[in-house]
Amino acid sequence: MKVRTAVPGQRVGDPDADEVRYAPQWLQLREPADAAARAADLLDPLRIRLANRPVRGGDLVIHDLGCGTGSMGRWLAPRLDGAQHWILHDRDPYLLHFATVGAPKVAADGSHVAITTQRGDIGRLTADALAGASLVTASALLDVLTVEEIDRLAAACAAAGVPALLTLSVAGRVELTPADPLDAEIAEAFNTHQRRGELLGPDAITAACEAFARYGATVRVHPSPWRLGPDEAALTAEWLRGWVGAAVEQRPELAERAEAYLDSRLTACAAGELRVVVHHSDVLALPHPSGGAV
Repeated sequence: MKVRTAVPGQRVGDPDADEVRYAPQWLQLREPADAAARAADLLDPLRIRLANRPVRGGDLVIHDLGCGTGSMGRWLAPRLDGAQHWILHDRDPYLLHFATVGAPKVAADGSHVAITTQRGDIGRLTADALAGASLVTASALLDVLTVEEIDRLAAACAAAGVPALLTLSVAGRVELTPADPLDAEIAEAFNTHQRRGELLGPDAITAACEAFARYGATVRVHPSPWRLGPDEAALTAEWLRGWVGAAVEQRPELAERAEAYLDSRLTACAAGELRVVVHHSDVLALPHPSGGAV
């Protein structure tokens, strides 16, 4: 599986590298909005499951897939009690470096949080790789996976008996205020772009729920929208450029109208007159507790 970004235009290409990677600047820019959006309502059932895991006494072992700069760990580690060992997975050593430098130090109760990194292809994750794990996490990942990759992930978690908290998957719905006649057309083109090749894009939430349920997990879904206003103008502007850019890439005939649309939207954004809701969903999958989680 190649590293992909949900918003084209926020990637940086290294001509000497084997893949295109996320720009850390984009990941850092979106981190506060991600933190505000994640569904805290899913944490209580997760805490109950972790408190009742079959073998207790050791650290929580948490695998964070496609960790980027480590924002998921910075958000979740301080919200869970107990000593934790986070294993950060990403194909990009550059991002793994950022994640290590910015890693959380303590849990909610003051316990120690340790970090290790693992570079590799998370699309081939197996149950053996999750042996001894307490939890699998990911953020903004599902929508850049294929059906096969999601099924493989669900199967691995089920076989290992490991819960999964998978946050901020795009839902395919965007609301801009004030509205513009071109909003719907841009959104439709963007969603089609997200489904290019075998990628699931906004269909990923349904696919993940079906896959985890098929392997016997109890699945909960909760909305986790970005709500962007004047205080998030820098993020909104970058998101707009990527959103419109992807739509034009998908439908080049939109280019002329999209250019004027983008200029207008960026002007409104800079003036504090634009508000955007970008809908996402979070998924919590709790496997049958007879599995092998610890």
